[in-house]
Amino acid sequence: MSDTKEFLKKMIAAPGLSGHEAPIRAVIEAEWQALTDELSVSRLGSLHALRRGSGPQPRQSVMVATHMDAIGLMVTGIKEGFLHMTQIGGIDPRVLPGQLVTVHTADEALPGIIVQPPAHTLPSEHQSGPVPLTHLLIDVGLQPKQVAEKVKIGDLVSFATEPTEMDGELIAGHSLDNRASVAVLTETLQLLQSRNHQWDVWAVATAQEEETLGGALTSGYALEPTIAVVIDVTFAKGPGAAPHETYEMDKGPTIGWGPNIHPKLYKLFKELADSLEIPVQIELSPRMSGTDAIATQVVRNGIPTVLIGIPLNYMHTPVEVISMKNVRRAGRLLAEFITGLDAEFMQKLSWEEAA
Repeated sequence: MSDTKEFLKKMIAAPGLSGHEAPIRAVIEAEWQALTDELSVSRLGSLHALRRGSGPQPRQSVMVATHMDAIGLMVTGIKEGFLHMTQIGGIDPRVLPGQLVTVHTADEALPGIIVQPPAHTLPSEHQSGPVPLTHLLIDVGLQPKQVAEKVKIGDLVSFATEPTEMDGELIAGHSLDNRASVAVLTETLQLLQSRNHQWDVWAVATAQEEETLGGALTSGYALEPTIAVVIDVTFAKGPGAAPHETYEMDKGPTIGWGPNIHPKLYKLFKELADSLEIPVQIELSPRMSGTDAIATQVVRNGIPTVLIGIPLNYMHTPVEVISMKNVRRAGRLLAEFITGLDAEFMQKLSWEEAA
């Protein structure tokens, strides 16, 4: 069982793009082996880990969903030894020139760098300002013949930024969206090792959140939990960020409020955080939340869902930043909530009562 920070650094060093999660799933599975009673993989590639409760059968269950997939790139063409690419998930091409990447071929991982052609070689409309993704290239440092032999269209490309520890317990690196939330769930499982909980706990690392929400949809349908908690990152305050749409890095995780969120669960999590003196912020999502909560809420006849957010700077770039303090805070809040679930819990959970 690893220290949570070291485990997080290990996760963000691993590939596992949306729809191609096998490498990161193996890392998480190895860590959760000692923390749960039963592990399985869904037909869509999500990891399901069951930690059995102590209550009488049939037990109610809580599913904690954290997506493990990451944004990245895919090779779309090869010309004169350089690779053309498209994006997997949302990526702003302005941050790409000069980034180190890894090209995952059938036989090996090739180091590469994203390069921008000289301005005079580009169409006139792109000779100044940001260069579109269609004109950016990947250089793997090999001769054209070698590249043609090794690289195939459809090969995946992941960011190669090394995890970096910064002052104030900050961690920087790629794929913190949403490996930071997997770290929260892992912290929760570690805390539950020494606590009694009546309900079953399904720890789920979902697949394909960045593209389809398919992991949360299929896992929620298959496991049919009584309630669901979704953990994802959210926008932290930073340069140019609108204050009313972002959240302080040093003031705790967020609790979602909006149509994807069950109002009674929101209220209970807020009250619990206040009683534990865990700082939290309220994240308003007047429409859909943009997370797996969209999916878990509407599975079968509806699963009461709450959303916990980890403030993150520079989202969907190779240098995302989060605070380890918020990972620990969210992990403790979730562990305390799970510990308090009892046989009568659902009797006090009604949509109308909580509004």
